[in-house]
Amino acid sequence: MAVTDFFAGEITTELIKYLLLIVKKSTLCRSSAENLIDNINGLLPIIQEIKQTGVELPQIRQTQLEDFSTLLRDGYELAGKVLNSGRWNMYRNLQLARKMERLEKRVARFMQVTMQAHVLADVHHVRFNMEQRFDVLEHRLKAIKIGVDDRSGGGGGGGGCLGEAVKRMEEDEKWFEDSFVNLGAGIELGKRKVKEMLMGEQDRGVFEICGIGGSGKTTLAKEICKDDQVKSYFKDKIFFFTVSQSPNVEQLRKMIWEKISGCNLHGYGYGEMLPQWNLQYQWNTKSASPVLLILDDVWSASVLEPLIFKIPGCKILVVSRIKFPPSIIDCIYDLELLREDEAMSLFCHFAFGHNSFPRGFSQKLVKEIVDECEGLPLALKVIGSSLKGKPEMLWTSAKNRLSRCQPVCESHELQLLERMKLSIDCLPEKVRECFLDLGAFPEDKRIPLDVLINMWVELHDIDEEEAFHILVELSDKNLLNLVKDARAGDMYTSYYEISVFQHDVLRDLAIHMSNRDDINQRKRLVMPRRDTSFPREWERNVDEPFHARVISVHTDEMREMDWFTMDCPKAEVLILNFASSEYFLPPFLENMPKLRALIIINYSAGNAVLHNMSVFSHLTNLRSLWFEKISITHLSDSTNPLNNLRKISLVLCDMKNSLDESYVDLPGLFPQLSEFTMDHCINFNKLPSSICRLHKLNSLSITNCDSLYELPSDLGELQTLQVLRIYACPHLKRLPLGIGHLVKLKYLDISQCVGLRCLPEAIGCCRNLEKIDMRECPQIDSLPSALSFLESLRCVICDDEVFCQWKDVEKAVPGLCVQVAEECHTLDWLSQ
Repeated sequence: MAVTDFFAGEITTELIKYLLLIVKKSTLCRSSAENLIDNINGLLPIIQEIKQTGVELPQIRQTQLEDFSTLLRDGYELAGKVLNSGRWNMYRNLQLARKMERLEKRVARFMQVTMQAHVLADVHHVRFNMEQRFDVLEHRLKAIKIGVDDRSGGGGGGGGCLGEAVKRMEEDEKWFEDSFVNLGAGIELGKRKVKEMLMGEQDRGVFEICGIGGSGKTTLAKEICKDDQVKSYFKDKIFFFTVSQSPNVEQLRKMIWEKISGCNLHGYGYGEMLPQWNLQYQWNTKSASPVLLILDDVWSASVLEPLIFKIPGCKILVVSRIKFPPSIIDCIYDLELLREDEAMSLFCHFAFGHNSFPRGFSQKLVKEIVDECEGLPLALKVIGSSLKGKPEMLWTSAKNRLSRCQPVCESHELQLLERMKLSIDCLPEKVRECFLDLGAFPEDKRIPLDVLINMWVELHDIDEEEAFHILVELSDKNLLNLVKDARAGDMYTSYYEISVFQHDVLRDLAIHMSNRDDINQRKRLVMPRRDTSFPREWERNVDEPFHARVISVHTDEMREMDWFTMDCPKAEVLILNFASSEYFLPPFLENMPKLRALIIINYSAGNAVLHNMSVFSHLTNLRSLWFEKISITHLSDSTNPLNNLRKISLVLCDMKNSLDESYVDLPGLFPQLSEFTMDHCINFNKLPSSICRLHKLNSLSITNCDSLYELPSDLGELQTLQVLRIYACPHLKRLPLGIGHLVKLKYLDISQCVGLRCLPEAIGCCRNLEKIDMRECPQIDSLPSALSFLESLRCVICDDEVFCQWKDVEKAVPGLCVQVAEECHTLDWLSQ
């Protein structure tokens, strides 16, 4: 077997799986197995680079690598013996532990001596000088170290690596926005012209920034919003709305009017038309002051016209790929693409980390790649990021592939997609598949982090830790954006703290690449924008099974007769996006025997009632369920037991007291449930005591639920619970005494529970508790003495009022760090 084939094959994957099992099960061999995992994971990217160059190595190096592959194969067999060894056979276990230690030392010796010598000895035959070779080696070793640190500190997902990724993305975005208008005279000219349009003598008007996707239209519009002259002219009355391809026009129209007029339109519900004469009358009764309304990502005149309010002092800036006619637009600015020097500066920042190419690197090669990007900022950003740190030989290959991208038509949009496709083709297979999954989510909407991670775990046979690392890799390559609030970035990060966003063009690219196969053979079946009915292309092909593993539907209200029969034997993830007050679940759910994740998101103004809940009785393999903005009926009337369901997330749902004790038996419905989340839910006062009989529950999150006033008294029966979040529940006055029986509890979040009056003395029995977040709990002015018994406690976040008392506890608990929280209040995510 060839060396590179071995490292890319299944043996190494299986070895790492065995080692992970050893870490969990075998105390004696745990340390050796952890070190082996780090070393092997650090080695794989280097071997993969060797394979990608296509250069044959000298014979001596081939021999050394083949010897090492034999060593790892022996390690695979040894790991199998460790796992199969009886628990009580201490003599054999000690022998195997010594063998594991010897294997670890031999692997470490290869990594520290032989492998480094290979890298330093011009492994790839690339024409780097000696200084650059050391840079590459240092970069590799740092990457290995970062990977080790993340694995050791990442905990249950979203550890240090995710926080660092968010931080890097924020820095890149800040640099991009700060420098975009200063890259050259062309960009500065565009900003000046748009300002002249907006601050002209007209007291009202509709103006437009027009340009192709990825050209920087939205970035320029945001820079206009931040300009001091513009803010002064409009007295900070600047409102930014994203329209997108499939908006709810009446809902958006209502939101816009409420912003620019300052009036709440309580009398108009979902789907009701807003009379123009009434709006005009309301406005004319007020003193007209200048208002700037920015409508981003507008796709059609039929959508734009109802959003234009022709009232004194109101100026509208439209941002679109489409040039609208003079009958709608008063003045248009065609956004120019970057000039050569501007494009070079932007590309070098993302490819090299500074605004010029490094010494010794081929300037001609860089210029040829930049020229192929044709001055498109997004293409320069993504392609530059994808080539960062790669050997020059791969750059040459990338240039040749870029130059061969011949679109099937002259559309600039398609040219952009074809060129950016190169950056996706270069990704590892699983990372590429995860990127393509992003096309299944609606444009211009936040993607909840938990939804995305669960989807990847179910689809690609990876654990949460690997899914987070893939997320970080896509973020580092600027293929998605991570947005967080001030609470995010630690090992207990949750969906309401970090969201994922993707540029429209990158979503188009994911859909473009996913749609290359025949419709019945595609891995992903996606409705790219909201429609009133199912795509006709799907209906024409219902005679054959659809082999998609991911299906994404985006409609308005759907009734029983609106669906047609579909056979989806391989579907594992179904995403139902809609905007209506009622929704009939698709009958073809019965034809999805492999469905593992169901995501139902309602984008209308109010909660929606679901019909045909009986289909849940057929979802025997369902493992993850996400409901967003749904009215929850009595669960016991809706479904048979879901014996494989592991995760339930209810977000912005109206519970309608469906958790009442007399109606619901949670253990009977969900016997395997391990994670239960409720966020911004209404109309429930307390959790049913039956939740305490969910004996496999390890995470319970009840957040931003202002109607909750009581937790079950027998909460302590949750013997497997590790994470308890009771965040921003203002009417909760006390924690149950039974909390002291949560022997496995590691994290407690009671922050912003402003009605909570004390911590129970019994909390001192939670000996495994590692972190407490109790910021903004103003009524807690004293702490129980039993806190000094929390020997595992390492981090406390609190307010100034109790900081001194916690400092006394800090003296009694070695390793404890107490932090005072910074105040941060934001509801920005609710507008997405």
